[in-house]
Amino acid sequence: MQFRLMTYNIHKGIGGVDRRYRPERIITTIARYRPDLVLLQEVDDGVPRSRLDRQVDLLGEALDLRHRAFQRNVTLRQGCYGNAILSRFPLADVGDLDLTIPLKKRRRALVAHCRLRSEHHSRSLLIVNVHLGLAGFERAIQLRRVLASEALRHTHRSTAAIIAGDFNDLWGGLGKAVLEPDGFQPALGLAKTFPAVLPLRPLDRVYYRGEITLDHGFASHAQLSKQASDHLPLIVDFSLG
Repeated sequence: MQFRLMTYNIHKGIGGVDRRYRPERIITTIARYRPDLVLLQEVDDGVPRSRLDRQVDLLGEALDLRHRAFQRNVTLRQGCYGNAILSRFPLADVGDLDLTIPLKKRRRALVAHCRLRSEHHSRSLLIVNVHLGLAGFERAIQLRRVLASEALRHTHRSTAAIIAGDFNDLWGGLGKAVLEPDGFQPALGLAKTFPAVLPLRPLDRVYYRGEITLDHGFASHAQLSKQASDHLPLIVDFSLG
């Protein structure tokens, strides 16, 4: 059973260069790759800068991804922004994992089980969508919290699981130090995703564990994706045994 996953910091739909709110660029960028699962960061809900749009539904409806989850992370004077999951398959057991470090910006992970279905098979996949902090020590603590969370502690190591999102990991060593000793593998090398117009840093990452096979992974370098956000999306094809 094959599926395609994308992780994408959409920067509230505001272009990284022209600073204009153009959600249609995000929609076109995502649609180009036809993902089955989309893990989004910096998704607005009811914020004036993004026309008060509820972006999880705006994007989900435009992309015909009916199964959605949104997580409010940062509350603004009007509205909020956070993480979201768009899926072609049903989501269950959706929950929040607090990753906030005292005196630092509020951070949470969005956790869900996805039931992937084909004509003859049905398989469960654990998804953890993260947007980690800016300080190195903060990111390490946050990833250890993810590994110690109830969702992962009660999940057998053979169960398919993916941790992905904006790691804010400038040098790409965080996963090797924290996730790989716990059995997670990187889905692709240090693909540079930030800034989108001239990517220099591998901030966005995808890790997987369990009975799941990596087929292929890459960062988008389409011209529109360099304008739509300040991050490039990562696209990864997997197979479930």
